[in-house]
Amino acid sequence: MEPLVVLMGVALLAALVALIVVLVRRPAQQREEQRRRDEIAEAQRAAAEILSKAESDAGEIVRKAESVAQTAAQAARRELEEESRGLKHELKELRADLERRETRLAERERRLDEEARRLEERARKLAETDAEVAARRAEADKIEEARREVLERTAGLTAEQAKAELVATIENQAKREAALIVREIENSARQEGEKRARKIVTLAVQRVATEQTAESVVSVLHLPGDEMKGRIIGREGRNIRAFESTTGVNLIIDDTPEAVLLSCFDPVRRETARLTLEKLVLDGRIHPQRIEEAHERSKREVEQLCVRAGEDALVELGITDMHPELITLLGQLRYRTSYGQNVLGHLIESAHIAGMMASELRLDPMLLKRCALLHDIGKALTHEVEGSHALIGAEIARRYGEDEDVVHAIEAHHNEVEVRTIEAVLTQAADAISGSRPGARRESLEAYVKRLERLEEIACSYEGVEKVFAMQAGREVRVMVKPDSVDDIQAQVIARDVAKQVEEELTYPGQIRITVVRESRATEFAR
Repeated sequence: MEPLVVLMGVALLAALVALIVVLVRRPAQQREEQRRRDEIAEAQRAAAEILSKAESDAGEIVRKAESVAQTAAQAARRELEEESRGLKHELKELRADLERRETRLAERERRLDEEARRLEERARKLAETDAEVAARRAEADKIEEARREVLERTAGLTAEQAKAELVATIENQAKREAALIVREIENSARQEGEKRARKIVTLAVQRVATEQTAESVVSVLHLPGDEMKGRIIGREGRNIRAFESTTGVNLIIDDTPEAVLLSCFDPVRRETARLTLEKLVLDGRIHPQRIEEAHERSKREVEQLCVRAGEDALVELGITDMHPELITLLGQLRYRTSYGQNVLGHLIESAHIAGMMASELRLDPMLLKRCALLHDIGKALTHEVEGSHALIGAEIARRYGEDEDVVHAIEAHHNEVEVRTIEAVLTQAADAISGSRPGARRESLEAYVKRLERLEEIACSYEGVEKVFAMQAGREVRVMVKPDSVDDIQAQVIARDVAKQVEEELTYPGQIRITVVRESRATEFAR
């Protein structure tokens, strides 16, 4: 019974709990439903507002669109009106242009018609003139025939004979005129050739800058002090004897302070001796063994310098493939001078000139450069071998495999062998140009004296000149005139005339001043 009561109590309790739960949930559901109804109402209000705003915005957009459409329509209407006015204006101009063209065409047609009428009139007149000319020609033929018959009867010659004589006369005259034209052409060609030759020489001289050196057989070596002379001489002169025996150069020790002289005709040997003595002086130890050692070193240095000088000359001229012995001989000419002109510089200058002349004559410039560079190669051995340097140089070139044209140009450049090739002629010309240009070589004493004498002769040839003095090595001429026969104006005239005559007759470097001196004296006697 008790379990049943308990079960019933539990059931009642569960029912009561379920009833309480139901009673509690119902207000919550009501509140949720009320909240949902409120949200729906709020959403409906918001939708109504949005719809109202959308309707308002749509109306505004419609109004703006209508306004824009009206504005665009007005602008399009204005553009159409302006375009229409422009088209009307263009059409008007085109009509006016067409009218002008029609007017010009009408005027041109009128002129063409007038020109056609004039041409017809001219053709008619020409036809009449042709007829008249034909008639006159026929009449002239008749007169010429009659004249010819008269001339034939008078001269006793037929027309063929007269024609032959006339042709011979005209032929002789044509030959004479042709000879005159040929002479003019030759003179013009000669003048043009001289002009181009001067241009070539000028360009070559501008490209080549060679120093002028004085020819000498003596070299001077400066010493640090006079006490070095005693050390060079040595005990009882053994050092100086050993030096001269080893180098082959005479050593001159005189009263010149702090200097000694080395004398020798061979320039390479003299340069070797100079370097040897310079090394001995710098070292301070001078005795026969040291002299021999220094001489060997100096000899090797000079040989290297000669080879380098020859190679530099070949590089400057662009010449390749030459025998080493010829290069060494070319370098030795660096220490050789001829009339004050360095021989190696003379050869390089001649080669440049010959190359330019060959280019102008459309010959091989490298062959001409080679001929001119080697034409004085024999001067490197004239101290060792007897004979002309031209023949010696030709033999050396032939021995070392040079071309026969080069050999012939060398042996013929002083006319010791008859010239047979144009290369030899151009080598002679380049040699003469390089050696004879002003400033290239030192004047000889004879030419210097003759120039001074000629200066005095020119000044003395004028009337009223009393004495003439050539001063300052020919750089100034003092002319003394007689004051009673030459006045001041005449003195100026004499100075100008003498200067002009000197310019025309003499060749000289620089300038020469002509000074005319007229002495004024006042003499009175006291009694």
